[in-house]
Amino acid sequence: MSNTPHELHEEFPEFAAKMTEMKAANAHFAKLAQEYHDVNRAVHRAETNVEPTDQFNEEGLRKTRAALKDEIYKMLSA
Repeated sequence: MSNTPHELHEEFPEFAAKMTEMKAANAHFAKLAQEYHDVNRAVHRAETNVEPTDQFNEEGLRKTRAALKDEIYKMLSA
């Protein structure tokens, strides 16, 4: 699972340095980034059947990931 898609640095390559700075300086941002990472890994495990789940749970995980990504983007672009 070393090539998990949708990692934040792949989603927002233009903000790579800013993400590193914000993770160190902003506890809320760091928490959101970690939560995104955890949910993204769960989505990947479900999609690859490493941890199979029903379609409703997988859809819920994707929606959570999208909401976190939106919030992270808002903070990065502010």
